[in-house]
Amino acid sequence: MLSDIRVVEIKPVFKKEKFRTPLKFGTGHIAEITSVAVRAKVENRKGRTAEGWGNILLSDLWAFPSKEVAHEERDKAMRRLTAEFCRLMAASKEYSHPVDLYLGAKTELLNLAGRVSRELNLAQPLPVLAALVCGSPLDAALHDGFGRVNEIDTYAGYGPEFMEYDLSRYLGKEFKGNFIADFIKKEYVSKLPVFHLVGGMDKLIRSEVDAGDPQDGLPVSLDEWIDKEGIFCFKIKLTGKDIGADVERTKAVAEVAGRSLVRQGKNKFYLSTDSNEMCASPEVVIEYLHKLRDVSPLAYERLLYIEQPTERELGEHRFDMARLANLKPVLADEGITDVDKFQLSRNLNWSGAALKTCKGHSSALIYVALCERYGLCYSVQDLTNPGLSLIQSAGLAARIDPIMGVEYNSRQYLPLAEPDLRQRHRRLFEVKKGYISTESLTGCGFGYNL
Repeated sequence: MLSDIRVVEIKPVFKKEKFRTPLKFGTGHIAEITSVAVRAKVENRKGRTAEGWGNILLSDLWAFPSKEVAHEERDKAMRRLTAEFCRLMAASKEYSHPVDLYLGAKTELLNLAGRVSRELNLAQPLPVLAALVCGSPLDAALHDGFGRVNEIDTYAGYGPEFMEYDLSRYLGKEFKGNFIADFIKKEYVSKLPVFHLVGGMDKLIRSEVDAGDPQDGLPVSLDEWIDKEGIFCFKIKLTGKDIGADVERTKAVAEVAGRSLVRQGKNKFYLSTDSNEMCASPEVVIEYLHKLRDVSPLAYERLLYIEQPTERELGEHRFDMARLANLKPVLADEGITDVDKFQLSRNLNWSGAALKTCKGHSSALIYVALCERYGLCYSVQDLTNPGLSLIQSAGLAARIDPIMGVEYNSRQYLPLAEPDLRQRHRRLFEVKKGYISTESLTGCGFGYNL
């Protein structure tokens, strides 16, 4: 097709980002992290050229948790893999749709991960999830560039007018004649509720704030965030190992949310929980839910879903989630890295998927089609996405039907990142009454308006 693109040039740019406050979850905490922005110059078959952009945080603590490999080694390996994948794609002269370009190169990405691991003599090889994070900003840049070079909103390019192959190429004959366009919205919804992250080290009330906390005029405690932004959706990080502490933490968040929102004349709030795979089995989560229901019926009622409570290797113990899913929806996140893993989660009775653009924009679109076809629920999570990656993630959420809205926690941990973008998309980055606006997502590509 004349709209097909090839890569002309790719450039990754790395920089360090320091978190405003540490983000604590299951395997540790993050105080500083590497961010990478990828610029891809692409050309379509008409000979037109344009630049596309993608950005992600190389979160090794999430994508590559390891007791055998130090953080510095993991970070170096992920930066190396990102650069190597960019070089690989820049050397290709193939014209195709960005979905086909990226998914067609996914095997090479994983092969590169193995090579980098060997060359750096890592005690533990780069896992699939880390490789996907490294490939994701280039994937995003291809989609953005595709829209820009063809002078269309990227999401308008997922139908038969622009795609040579239907979804049966990736999902089998059941999807013959179906395209991604069949499962997404034609326009962005005008606003999205945001999920606020309550990390394991986050303070809940003003009286807990002390001189060691940031003194930059931004909220610190949860009640201060609620008073400032009117947020009403909360994602709670739990230990997964201490049921009593997790129940009390969930109850405490619900009580603070309830009190703070009542002051604003609101009586509705929503919760989700994430123990980052630290629960030993579904039975642990079931026990947590039973105790939560006894101790705080309100918190239990407002709990929308549970995110990846058990190990990310779904095939290791093959936990059946049916009993848990009968109580509350349970979404697979780290456990889904390809279509086969998605189908395994479905066979094991998970309720749906937590989508993250850091696992690949192309893959996220494929998972949306699967969820919609099978009647499964899904959420849009982030990886503390700042700048371009927040715009991309919010844009995705605004073109599909996730549970409630989109997670947005970079405003908590990286509030000063990318000031020019935040000013250009002010109403997308500023939360008002618990919502962000997508009105600035206009023009070609992902609507970055660079």
